[in-house]
Amino acid sequence: MATVSVPFRLGAASGLHRGDRSYQQDQVEILQHRRVEGALLAIVADGMGGKSGGRKAADQVLLTGVQLFERFAPEHDDASELLRQLVQEAHLMIKLTAITSEEEPHSTVAAFYIGPDLAADVIHAGDSRVYHFRGAEMMRRTIDHSFVQRLIDEGKVSEEAANNHPQANLLTGCLGTHAEPPLAPWHIERLQFGDTLLACSDGLWHYFTPKEIGAIVHALPPREASEMLVGKARQRARGGGDNLSMVLVRIDPLP
Repeated sequence: MATVSVPFRLGAASGLHRGDRSYQQDQVEILQHRRVEGALLAIVADGMGGKSGGRKAADQVLLTGVQLFERFAPEHDDASELLRQLVQEAHLMIKLTAITSEEEPHSTVAAFYIGPDLAADVIHAGDSRVYHFRGAEMMRRTIDHSFVQRLIDEGKVSEEAANNHPQANLLTGCLGTHAEPPLAPWHIERLQFGDTLLACSDGLWHYFTPKEIGAIVHALPPREASEMLVGKARQRARGGGDNLSMVLVRIDPLP
C-alpha cells in the first residue's frame, strides 16, 4: 500500500494468478512517480499468442509504460497523451517482436493515471477493463473492443448472455495486430474520497457483476479486496479459469 504526503492516501493493491492455464501471460504493474508524490500509473496487460508469445507481448506493454512514465513530468505533461503513447508505442514494439519470433504476440491493455490533483485518465484496448467506483456504486467502465460487445451494442445479445457466448474471446481491437489499436481515452476531472479505480483482465471480471465488485472494493481495504476478488474468481472458475490480473487503487483521506 502506498502512502503519500498530500491530503489523501492512495491505497493500492494488485493481484495476479495463473488460473488453470499452463502459462502466465498476464502482467500487472503499479508505478509511483519517482519525483512527484501522489502521481501513479497502473497497468494491466493480458497477453495472447503461443506459449511465450503472449507473455512477451504483455512484458512489452509494461516495459513501455515504465519507460514513458520515467520521462513523464506531471507538472506540465498531458496524462491523456502519456496513455495514448503507451498504447501506440507498445503496439509498435509488439509488432517488431513478432518479426523476430514464430509466435503471433498480441496483448490487451487497461491502464489509468492518477495525478496529485486527483484528476485521472483512463485508456484500454481489447477486453481488459477499467472500472470507476464511487463507494459501492459503479460510475463508469470501459467498453470492450470485442465481437460480443458489438453484438450487445446492436441489441443482439444481452449483457448477461454475452459472458457465455461461444465467441466471447474474439477481440475486435488489441495491441500487436495488423490494424491500429483502438484509442478510447476518458478523463475524470477529480476523484473523491472513497473512489476506487480497478483495472483487470477478463479472467477476473468475467465472474462478477459490477454490483458485486463495487460491494467488495467499498467494504474492504484494497489488499483484502484484491484477495477476495481473486479468491472468488478462482472458486467460480471451477477448474477452468483463465490467467487473471488486477490493479486496484482507492482514494482515502489521511487519518
